[in-house]
Amino acid sequence: MAGNSFGNVFRIITWGESHGRGMGVVVDGCPAGLALSEKDVQVELDRRRPGQSSVSTSRAEEDRVEILSGIFEGATTGTPISMLVWNRDAKSSAYDALRDRPRPGHADLGYVARYGVRDHRGGGRSSGRETVGRVAGGAVAKRLLAESGILVVGYVRELGGVRAGIPDDADISRLRDEAEKNPVRCPDQKAAEEMVRAIDQARWDGDSLGGVAEVVARGVPAGLGEPVFDKLDADLARSLMGIGAVKAVEIGAGVEAARMRGSEMNDPILPEPEGPIFETNNAGGILGGISTGAPIICRIYVKPTPSISRPQRTVDLSTGDSAEIEIKGRHDPAIPPRIVPVAEAMVALVLADHLLRLRMARI
Repeated sequence: MAGNSFGNVFRIITWGESHGRGMGVVVDGCPAGLALSEKDVQVELDRRRPGQSSVSTSRAEEDRVEILSGIFEGATTGTPISMLVWNRDAKSSAYDALRDRPRPGHADLGYVARYGVRDHRGGGRSSGRETVGRVAGGAVAKRLLAESGILVVGYVRELGGVRAGIPDDADISRLRDEAEKNPVRCPDQKAAEEMVRAIDQARWDGDSLGGVAEVVARGVPAGLGEPVFDKLDADLARSLMGIGAVKAVEIGAGVEAARMRGSEMNDPILPEPEGPIFETNNAGGILGGISTGAPIICRIYVKPTPSISRPQRTVDLSTGDSAEIEIKGRHDPAIPPRIVPVAEAMVALVLADHLLRLRMARI
């Protein structure tokens, strides 16, 4: 099964299934001498961990990370960093009725078409639990970026039709602090309360909700990106689109750019003692596939959780007949709150990779 690795110089490969023995990641290409501990990784896994609030799945996993290699006396050695998280609370029996009945909105039929077999227990490799490895690898990337003064912050902008009011000039450190105060990770506390009510109503209806999450990277130096086919925004879009449930990605003004004039879209360049800066940031911190030094702004559009308790039509693959399913088990009624640390991780992985590539490109 190809497609489980990501990155060029800073590279990860993730492994494991939702109801298998464990999940993990191997990080290769991290420079030696970077201060790193299990605590640095655990803080990020705790943000992704299920069962922490009424708006997430009740699956109670500790997600306690074990670093098996690549660290000596609190610092990276330059060798592959292998990390493991055991699955402790998988309840596979809830999926017995789905063995031959693919779930609408899931990857079930696609896996059968490609491999002729699938792990029906929670979706196996296509489960959202696969992101444990991404977040663990992203935690290493975040430590590397922090050494260069780069901060990556994500939050929920919209959920179930409720939109947050977030000023364009808001400090991302404050947005991060405010977002972590509520279970939906929205920095607008009033909107967060409405989002929670919307989730509660959807759960009561046996349904689910989608939304929009935003990730901002501050302190990214100008010059990151590899024209022509490894543009920074292209790699960011690929990384974010590769997260399950993401159906669209925007950079900067995004789709609104198609409705603007050039005089509106173009960001004026101003002189400063430290070098030219951009007055606005419709480009989202990237022009020509190369970072400009302005904050990088990414937005992902997340579909409603496909696992819902309402009756849904499907087929029985063993007979070819029509069938109906009601999905049991434990699932997030809305994915955006827990996708935030995953999206941050993917952005951090891309930036770490391109940061090392930039260093290699200069003498």
